[in-house]
Amino acid sequence: MEKQRKKILLAAVLILSGVSAFAQGNGSAGIQEATQMVTSYFDPATKLIYAIGAVVGLIGGVKVYNKFSSGDPDTSKTAASWFGACIFLIVAATILRSFFL
Repeated sequence: MEKQRKKILLAAVLILSGVSAFAQGNGSAGIQEATQMVTSYFDPATKLIYAIGAVVGLIGGVKVYNKFSSGDPDTSKTAASWFGACIFLIVAATILRSFFL
């Protein structure tokens, strides 16, 4: 009874080790496919960031215009922060794209 249990256990270990040896061949192909999938998302993501930047730029421009029209003394600070945010979005999208691709 004990010998039969050992034989079954040995056969199971051999089968499982053989299966894992055959499964290791597709590791590099899987990594290459995942890399290609991730890099394919950068073009749409960059365009989305640019679109968000355009909307934020328009909203910020209207906000600065309203402050300027009303004679608010804080207009230059608002304009500088709006301009900095627009530049940051454009530069961040460009740097991320060039860094990962």
